Amino acid sequence: MDLIVRVVEIKGTCPVYKVGDTFKLEDGYRLVSEMPVCMHSLAALMPYYNALRVSRPTDWGLAGKQDTARAYVQCLDPEAYTGGGTAIFEIIKQM
Repeated sequence: MDLIVRVVEIKGTCPVYKVGDTFKLEDGYRLVSEMPVCMHSLAALMPYYNALRVSRPTDWGLAGKQDTARAYVQCLDPEAYTGGGTAIFEIIKQM
């Protein structure tokens, strides 16, 4: 089962992503993208990506308020302190 990761919001100014950008995690280990991928986003996804392939976002406290089939995480840039940008990602299982 693959995961689609989509940028749904950016707080501040992100030098890598814009809202709507997506990349894919195939087979639990292969990152597929036609665009640059930020290391901060990978650090945010790393603890969860494999678990989300085989379980529900609610099992990990990552489910959305409206749609519990989608998980949400954010990058590690503390935008309010660095002046950078915090990207928020929606993670969707692809059957």
